[in-house]
Amino acid sequence: MSYTVPPQTRIGHIHLKVSDLNKALAFYHDLLGFEIMQRYGSQAVFISAGGYHHHIGLNTWHSKNASPAPVNSCGLYHTAIVYPTRKDLAVVLKRLLDAKYPLSGASDHGVSEAIYLNDPDRNGVELYWDKPKDKWPLDFEGNFQMVTEALDSEDLLAELSR
Repeated sequence: MSYTVPPQTRIGHIHLKVSDLNKALAFYHDLLGFEIMQRYGSQAVFISAGGYHHHIGLNTWHSKNASPAPVNSCGLYHTAIVYPTRKDLAVVLKRLLDAKYPLSGASDHGVSEAIYLNDPDRNGVELYWDKPKDKWPLDFEGNFQMVTEALDSEDLLAELSR
C-alpha cells in the first residue's frame, strides 16, 4: 500500500556537528541573525528564527576541533534556509557582502532565488526565497520547471531601496 506524507508535514530542525561553537555562532547568530534560544554549557546551542524552540542545533559532542567532512562523501549537501520575502534575502546578501563572507554561488531557479555559501565547518548553506507560485515557470503540460540560471544580484540588492 502506498503512503503519502501529510501535506502539513514540515522539517522541524537540523542539528549540525561543528568543530568550534564560537565560530559557528559567529556565522549563524552574528552574521545570519538567528536568535540563541538555549545553551548547553560550552558544547551545544539551540538557535531559531522568531522564537521557535530551535531551527538549528549546533554541537561539538562528537566533533570538537575536528576537520570538516570530505566533500566527496555521503552526508548533508546543504541546509536550506527560506526567507519570507525577496527583500529579506536582499538584506542577508548585503550583510554577507559587507562582511566579505565568501559565496560559492547564486542562482535563479525559476521557482526561487538562492545564494550559496559554506559555514565555518564547510557545511553547505542555501539562503533563498520562494517566488509566488503563480510566477513559477511551467512546461507545456502545466508542470513546474526548475532551472539554474545566474541570479541578478544587482536587481536583488535594489530591493533594499524599494
